[in-house]
Amino acid sequence: MKLGRLGAWYAADKHASPKDISPFVKTVEKLGYDTLWYPESRGYESFSVGGYMLSETTTLKLGSSIASIYARDAFTSRRGMISLNQLYGDRFILGLGVSHVPMVEGLRGHVYEKPIPTMRAYLNGVAKGEPGAADFPVCIAALGPLMLKLAGEMTQGAIPYNSTPKHTAGAAKILGPNKWLAIEQKVTLETDPAKARALGREELSRYMPMTNYRNSWFGMGFTEADLENGGSDAFIDQMVLWGTADQVKAGLRAHFDAGATHVAIQPVHAPGDTAGRDAMLAALADT
Repeated sequence: MKLGRLGAWYAADKHASPKDISPFVKTVEKLGYDTLWYPESRGYESFSVGGYMLSETTTLKLGSSIASIYARDAFTSRRGMISLNQLYGDRFILGLGVSHVPMVEGLRGHVYEKPIPTMRAYLNGVAKGEPGAADFPVCIAALGPLMLKLAGEMTQGAIPYNSTPKHTAGAAKILGPNKWLAIEQKVTLETDPAKARALGREELSRYMPMTNYRNSWFGMGFTEADLENGGSDAFIDQMVLWGTADQVKAGLRAHFDAGATHVAIQPVHAPGDTAGRDAMLAALADT
């Protein structure tokens, strides 16, 4: 499967009602985005909502970003991926991740194991006994060097989240040539600094306590001070690009210049502002 240049990223459970999912995915498809990525949420089971979104589109790819390896065993993920591609014309990408301790132990009641060996064993299970497994459209959420190396060795590539162009450049070197490097980048077309940063801090608030993200941000050069009180201005400005469409496009292009093969735009907006969300995607579709 070939991954196009530009994608969108949006959680299905952000929609006010299930009936709002169909018009949204059709809008993303109409705007020409190659792939719509969506997370494993508390609201919808990943493969179920992925299948529904595929059924409402004809050319748009759907990518899980991410499906937790603790949510289903490797055999089930493999059969789910194969089934969705057989049913919907090879348009499903299986993005996998190790998730986070609170979601694995607190929410699911599992034991959170060491990420690298656990992911390696899971990927071996996805590929086990299947002809053509090397070509499966599988990628993994990877931020640290060891997980990025594993992505390059065993999958089509990596789908980093909450990262910067500096991280993108390092990730591209670790992955090596001919691998997907699909970056998620939050954006808002808000030109007022205070309003833009307030939206950014609200969006980032759920990630700030998570150890793996904090360690990754430290590796990108941020400090403890950058992560205090909702995040420094410098931190928020890199996590959520804001300004005019041209200013945001320049920030998105920085990822491509650093080695990204695909950038997935996540629109950040006030609750319920779906018109603003769609306007952002329309304005950035030619990045």
